[in-house]
Amino acid sequence: MRISKQIRGYGVSLFAALVLAACANQQEPARQALDGVNTAFSTGGPRVQQYMPDQYASLQARVGALKDAFDKGNYQQVLNDAPTLMNDIGQLSAVAAARKSQRVKNLTQQWPKLTASIPDQMAAVQARVDVLVKNKKEAAKVDLPAAQASMADAGTLWAKAQQSASGGDIEAAADAAKEVQTKIESAATAIKFVMPRPAPPQFH
Repeated sequence: MRISKQIRGYGVSLFAALVLAACANQQEPARQALDGVNTAFSTGGPRVQQYMPDQYASLQARVGALKDAFDKGNYQQVLNDAPTLMNDIGQLSAVAAARKSQRVKNLTQQWPKLTASIPDQMAAVQARVDVLVKNKKEAAKVDLPAAQASMADAGTLWAKAQQSASGGDIEAAADAAKEVQTKIESAATAIKFVMPRPAPPQFH
């Protein structure tokens, strides 16, 4: 009976040892797989986040789940899930890159129209602001300080937009130009000024 118990004990110990050995053999490949996923996600993730935010959130959750699996010692799960996740990251990154390329193309085509329209809009609103500065009676009927602040911001942002465009970063230029449009509209609203022309086309 004692021998039988000893044999069973040895069997349990051997099985445990084999399990530990198998886990140890899987740990390094799983770590490498996780590192590969993390590298791919850190490289392609920001682009996916910008152009495909919903898909980015899903990828982020899956990367987090893979890390949790590794931390819990579920190395086989990491090895099973990592290839599919890597493939999905690569595909979504490629789609996001294509969307970025198309947006840059669209913005490049739209930029000349914006450079022609925004200065005119700024000049029109600023001219009205200048009139109100000299006419305190009329200025009292509107929010002149708010308009002046918005126009000052618009001037700064427009310079930033032009600088970005000159540097080849049309997306940053478009983002700044969009803020310029908002500031001009805010200034016009503050002084109850109706634009003489339609607002410039919005960038997308």
